[in-house]
Amino acid sequence: MSINLGPINLLGADAVGQPGQRRFRLFVRSLLSSMIVWMEKQQLAAMSDALDGALATITEGQVLRTEARAGGLPITVSMPVDFPRHPTHEFQAGQIRINFDQSENYFAMSATPIDVLMESGQEPQMVMRDDDAVSFSFTQQQAQDLSSTIQSVLAGGRPVCPLCHAPLDGGPHACIKQNGHREIVQSDDSDS
Repeated sequence: MSINLGPINLLGADAVGQPGQRRFRLFVRSLLSSMIVWMEKQQLAAMSDALDGALATITEGQVLRTEARAGGLPITVSMPVDFPRHPTHEFQAGQIRINFDQSENYFAMSATPIDVLMESGQEPQMVMRDDDAVSFSFTQQQAQDLSSTIQSVLAGGRPVCPLCHAPLDGGPHACIKQNGHREIVQSDDSDS
């Protein structure tokens, strides 16, 4: 049986760990429940893209993603300290669905948990728990804030190669777009 948290008062995303070994999560709180949904980086990025596309369509282009900000340091994003240590729901996301209800003027998101079953001598199997999906609703402003937060979280990771978008770990990088023949060395501009 799926669960509906209803309208929420807190919606955010952050990353736990060091760049290259981070885990990503969406955190949600309503008046009666709280939830942490663990995600892959690509799922979080796709969520931001989906929200940005929906917001641009709904507002007829008046709300667009800000790709870069001039000056200043990157924004550090983290879960609020008053968020429950043991949320009502916590799981790894298998699927995220986002809808916009024009008549009510709000977004609805549904997160479906996934389990990995490991049986002796067999390949791991991914099992979607559709009956345990958790949904909630949020405003356009919360959607815009979440998308901006996700962009800050993603920007706080390792830099990526401008050609192949593979993570740069500080050492030489044999770029596949350059057919592996030219190393791209990450420059450190902090001494300038």
